[in-house]
Amino acid sequence: QVQLVESGGGLVQPGGSLRLSCAASGSFFSINDMGWYRQVTEKQREIVAAITRGGSTNYADSVKGRFTISRDNAKNTVYLQMNSLKPEDTAVYYCNAAIYTCRINYYWGQGTQVTVSS
Repeated sequence: QVQLVESGGGLVQPGGSLRLSCAASGSFFSINDMGWYRQVTEKQREIVAAITRGGSTNYADSVKGRFTISRDNAKNTVYLQMNSLKPEDTAVYYCNAAIYTCRINYYWGQGTQVTVSS
């Protein structure tokens, strides 16, 4: 059974930093694209950043220049370094990964709360 386990959320003051991690475990052949999404209650989940297996990245306009996505393929882990955090970054953050078992399936982490407040 494949699982994505996230860590690193919490409470931070405006202007602060947090680093999220998401590790995949279980039985699979490889991980293709990975990404981070966020959701505020009663709003649609939105993509924050994505990274291919080869390391190409894309970011939402709202986080460009502040957030950095990276991955360690040997550890099956994706990271999100969040700097210069703003109150509007407050949300539950979810990781997502396209994982090849007998076919490609998309998996979600359980979510981690990020709160930016003074």
